[in-house]
Amino acid sequence: MIIPGLHPLERVERISGSDLHYWVYRGDPGHADAEQETVLMVHGLRGTHEGLELIAAELAEQVVTIPDLPGFGDSGPMTEHNHDIAGYAEAMAELARRLGGEERPVSLVGHSFGSIVAARLAAAAPELVRRLVLINPIATPALHGPRVVLSSLTAAYYSLGEHLPERAAHSLLSNRWVVLAASRAMTRTRDPHLRGFIDRNHLRNFSRFHSPAVLGETFRASVTHTVADYAGMLSMPVLLIAGETDDIAPVGGQRTLAERLPDAELVVIPEVGHLVHYETPGPASVEIRRFLGQP
Repeated sequence: MIIPGLHPLERVERISGSDLHYWVYRGDPGHADAEQETVLMVHGLRGTHEGLELIAAELAEQVVTIPDLPGFGDSGPMTEHNHDIAGYAEAMAELARRLGGEERPVSLVGHSFGSIVAARLAAAAPELVRRLVLINPIATPALHGPRVVLSSLTAAYYSLGEHLPERAAHSLLSNRWVVLAASRAMTRTRDPHLRGFIDRNHLRNFSRFHSPAVLGETFRASVTHTVADYAGMLSMPVLLIAGETDDIAPVGGQRTLAERLPDAELVVIPEVGHLVHYETPGPASVEIRRFLGQP
């Protein structure tokens, strides 16, 4: 993805045994001036930093940092932690510390699977997080409720990938038509140019996982945990941004989650599903800027 005027600086840190790559937009998080804060963003399952760049482009007053989660994109797998919620949260907490979070807490943004990781980080290390933004947050278990059949089939797909020989597994898990089917199932826009843009980004990034084993481990984490697991431990202000027609993170679950959080605000964006970061980054960014601007 190339966004005009957006020229991030790529960096690499050794964290949790991973050569973790992250991109810094507009400044240096370790030396931000008094008027700037650091925003740390966490992408979703099978994503990379690129998926959140449209929102990063709108946050002109913040120093935005987006990593590729360990085992995805350019980042190597972790050797010191499992690829589960706790492992990813610890890796992101260490990155937040290196960005100066102990002196100046970051604002933390997570999308989809990244919302669970962000919630776990904020619950375990609240001193690192000033405000928490969860986009399309996973509030209800995937293996229960109306999506149980589809979720079970998806789980079988990832399990098969783990048990096939490496080359065959990569071929299965990276299959163009499977990726396109998943992309189009999540897309709501009727704009052909935007639909093509989303398809191209999914085709480019969904297959950038280190191994079928890492992908399978991460998938299991994604369907066995939710943000609600940490609701009672999130003491900081929380903004939930939901898609009106999201069938992966339904609005009903977001309303229930908001009621359980001590200090939460729910914004529902109309006519969009699970791809708020691609289809409606403008409206989402307006809400994020407003929320982060509050004292």
